[in-house]
Amino acid sequence: MTQQDRQRIAAGLADGLSYAEIARRLDRPTSTISREVGRNGGPGGYQPQRAHRATAQRARRGTPAPPRATTPTDGMTEEEIEKFVEMAVRTGLPRMTARVHLDLLLSEDGRRTAAELTRRLKVSPASVSVAVNYLVQHGYVRRERDSRRRRDIYVVDDDAWYHAVVLSARHLLESAQAAMAGAETFGLDSPVGQRMTKVGAYLERVSLDTRESADR
Repeated sequence: MTQQDRQRIAAGLADGLSYAEIARRLDRPTSTISREVGRNGGPGGYQPQRAHRATAQRARRGTPAPPRATTPTDGMTEEEIEKFVEMAVRTGLPRMTARVHLDLLLSEDGRRTAAELTRRLKVSPASVSVAVNYLVQHGYVRRERDSRRRRDIYVVDDDAWYHAVVLSARHLLESAQAAMAGAETFGLDSPVGQRMTKVGAYLERVSLDTRESADR
């Protein structure tokens, strides 16, 4: 792998691309990218120049590659983590938010501080702050205050999914109401009004069905 390839890998990681997408752009197997990143600092610590020097040194010494960097989530490989993150991204979660959520989900007690998330994921405090704020706002995580240590603790528990679904249903209902209001503005008998009425009715039904399912 050339130094230019490694620079493109670093750029792809910075842009939040998946291993599969980076591999596609470099015309290489996904496993090659995963190994390259995993043994050179992981997604949060990969540096192309350092990776290139380390590879050259290993080649000169004829020694095996060092063990893979520890993964953000204990007991899982980088490939397994990436699969979970990819699934979450396909549902609409930002990539960093998905990584933070996964780390919380798989923690033993479902609790982490911002400092712990920053250290484990090897990312900036600002990145963690944006991610946890998103998760809190959308009901996936709740925030607890540790007054003695003056810090926030982020918690994902058994009720998290219920709150997230209820919040989603509420947003759908608000969208339905906005569509209905728009229909009245354009006139219920106009083509636009009729179209928006159908949209509003559909979103309202989905919202009610979602809430009923959550409450069962």
